[in-house]
Amino acid sequence: MQATDPALARLPRARRRLRTRIILSFVLFGFALTTLIAATTVYMRNRVENNVLGAALAKNNNMFAEGFYRNPTAVGIPFEKIQGRQFSTRKLDKVPPEWRDLSNGVHDVAMPAQASGEPRVYKLAVRKDPDYWFFLAYDIAEERESQQKLNSALVASVGIFTLFSLLIGWWSAARVMSPVTELAQRLRRSGTSSSPEALAPHFPEDEVGELAKALDDYAARLTEVVQRDREFNADVSHELRTPLAVIRGAVELLLARPELDERTRTRLSRIQRAELQCTDLISALLLLSRNERAVGQCDAARVAQQLLESHRAQLAGKPVVLRLEGAATLPLDVPESVLSVALGNLIGNAVKYTPSGEVVVRVLANAVEVSDSGPGLSAEDAAKLFTRGYRGTHAGHSQGGGIGLSIVRRLCALYAWDVRVRPGDGRGVVATLTFG
Repeated sequence: MQATDPALARLPRARRRLRTRIILSFVLFGFALTTLIAATTVYMRNRVENNVLGAALAKNNNMFAEGFYRNPTAVGIPFEKIQGRQFSTRKLDKVPPEWRDLSNGVHDVAMPAQASGEPRVYKLAVRKDPDYWFFLAYDIAEERESQQKLNSALVASVGIFTLFSLLIGWWSAARVMSPVTELAQRLRRSGTSSSPEALAPHFPEDEVGELAKALDDYAARLTEVVQRDREFNADVSHELRTPLAVIRGAVELLLARPELDERTRTRLSRIQRAELQCTDLISALLLLSRNERAVGQCDAARVAQQLLESHRAQLAGKPVVLRLEGAATLPLDVPESVLSVALGNLIGNAVKYTPSGEVVVRVLANAVEVSDSGPGLSAEDAAKLFTRGYRGTHAGHSQGGGIGLSIVRRLCALYAWDVRVRPGDGRGVVATLTFG
């Protein structure tokens, strides 16, 4: 398991920028509005044209028929592009085939022109009386051509107004997002300072200004919390170091006495090891609270040997063998206290959850591996092992608050290390601490 925060390791989802959404909204609105206007224009033009031409043709066809009945030889059509023809019902074979089955009214008819043979479109008014049939044809080719030109002009206008909407959207998005972008830049710059700059004075009294005020308030409260936390950690570290130093000095003086019996000397050695562990833990926690790396050098093999000796003295007859294998030395540029806390938690967990068998610490080329012969690792433990406060399924009534491995994870993140835990080959668990 890698010592990284799962929330930070999660890849962000792809999100469209707010500026792009504003521009896209303007473009879609302009396109939809101009398209609707163009479609309405075409529909209304066709509807009005059909109604007007149809009514005019029907009226003129009736006048044509009535004039024919009054004087069959003198009837003429005084309109351009209009052709009037009448046929006797006794000679219906002379009626063009396209006209014969048409009912009374106005129809759209396509017929080839007599001169060129190209198809021509007509509005044809039909009146069928018992003795004569009357047809009045109106050539609408020019109207169709003008309609096509109008459609082309409307399509061009849709494109022009859509482009115009794009430009307006681009300009509006730049105007709208400029304060937000400036706020984000100032907030990003202020994040690099321990005392963040006030944002609200740089913005007017609008929505962005209110957001800047809220961020200033949040930053002030957050800075106060961080400052209190740092002061608390520094005070605790300072106040605990003094009594620990007193304990260390007293134990060293007592151990220097030759008349001490072995039982008392063993207890004093245990107190000395506990004091050393507390000092190392305080140093590591202080580094974590400040989020800074301390400078130092140590030998991982020697630290592992010391930790094994310390845990070996605390076995109290428990049938567990502690062994050190691998390289004789592994120098690291890190304080010994930090490595003792990280590696000590891994070894301590292995010893705690191994009722019998062995715990082996292997010093590799750039890592330290801790394997045990305990009950193994469940899927739930593997998923939550480094979560603060989590205690494994085999913890039972053992002591501990479930923060040891959480501290290991935070130290690994601070020093760019990697810690992984996997099930052993046959049984038990293998924890590997790899150095950066």
